[in-house]
Amino acid sequence: MLGFIPLVVLIVLISTFALINLNRLNKISNSILNTDVVVIAASEKMIDAIWSQELYARRYLILKTQDLLELFWERDEEFKQHIAKIRAVPEDRDFPIDKINSLHNEYNDIMIQGLANLDNPSSLRAKKIEKEIKKKQDTIIALIKGMAAEALRDQNKKTGKTSAIGKIAFKASVILCVFGILLSVTAAMLITRNISGAIKKLKLATQMISKGKFEFTPDIRNKDELGDLSGAFIAMAKRLKQLEETSLDTSPLTRLPGGVSIEKTMQERISSGGLIAFCLIDIDNFKSYNDHYGYAKGNELIKATAGIIVDAVSEFGTADDYIGHIGGDDFVIITKPDLYDRICNAVIDSFDKTVPVFYDSEVRKRGYIIAENRQGKQVTFPLASLSIAVVTNSKQKFINYIQFGEIAAEMKEYAKSFPGSVCKVDSRTN
Repeated sequence: MLGFIPLVVLIVLISTFALINLNRLNKISNSILNTDVVVIAASEKMIDAIWSQELYARRYLILKTQDLLELFWERDEEFKQHIAKIRAVPEDRDFPIDKINSLHNEYNDIMIQGLANLDNPSSLRAKKIEKEIKKKQDTIIALIKGMAAEALRDQNKKTGKTSAIGKIAFKASVILCVFGILLSVTAAMLITRNISGAIKKLKLATQMISKGKFEFTPDIRNKDELGDLSGAFIAMAKRLKQLEETSLDTSPLTRLPGGVSIEKTMQERISSGGLIAFCLIDIDNFKSYNDHYGYAKGNELIKATAGIIVDAVSEFGTADDYIGHIGGDDFVIITKPDLYDRICNAVIDSFDKTVPVFYDSEVRKRGYIIAENRQGKQVTFPLASLSIAVVTNSKQKFINYIQFGEIAAEMKEYAKSFPGSVCKVDSRTN
């Protein structure tokens, strides 16, 4: 106990000094997080909302659908929400929120009132409106960027202050720690071989986990705090392994790339300006199959479908073709417009020949599954089939992956309205 008393006193001194500085740092950090970061993040999203409004307005001129106008006003609501966030920051800062809000309302009025005139882009009226929209948009964005720049300067200033506080705290802590080391020599002699061995095992486990060997577990059987730490360490290693597996953008079932990889590949091909055929593949009546035969059989059907797609692309596609598994029973093929027809037909033909094997003889004979719906009534579900939606940029221009996905989703629903396996191609033009 006498050996630990000086350490206790030293710890109290270090803790008191650290808490004082931590309190100062906490106030500065709260100011950064609750004001500067909020303003910077909100500013970026406000600019994104303005660009999105313009995009939906221009798409409305092409498609004339009310949904696009609703999306336009949703972005307007998001813009107002971000303005409200900036107004709510705890610090009283002279941000031009009122002016930005007023200009944005004027921008909305010009944009909506001008939609009818923008049907004829070559008219003088349309050109004038386009110029007004552009001018108003540039003014708003300039104000927002100025506001964000001011917040960023303030954030950098506060960060510099925290750095200075940290240096002072570090130097003082070093001095105190030197005394602590001198005082702890006596206490260190009391550490037992058992504790030292446990620490070495934990160190080894840390090194192994840092190399990615999450299966390694330290063999520590202590019935004390180190034993508890060992148990927590093992739990942490298991969790890290799960997180690493989750972060891999690959389906653990089919080993095909997932959504993030698909989006990245599509965006790269769109940016390159090449011809693209985006094929969205969905297994019809999969849920009824899954409910009837269980998840294990359902997984087998998904894996078999993935194999069919891979084989078809290998035979009729090229090395540049891409296969992805969005998740569940949805797959994607990215190929060229002159290749999708043979690939999709091969997938459908092979699937229709293979899928009966996954049903028992009685179901195969009658051609459907009998099951109860949620109301308790018996209904019939046909054997699984494929709905393939194809979208190409041969006749229309796409600027991002989202546009491909939206049209593909519409075409997939359209394909599902037909019985059996079908491939439907979007034939719309800009």
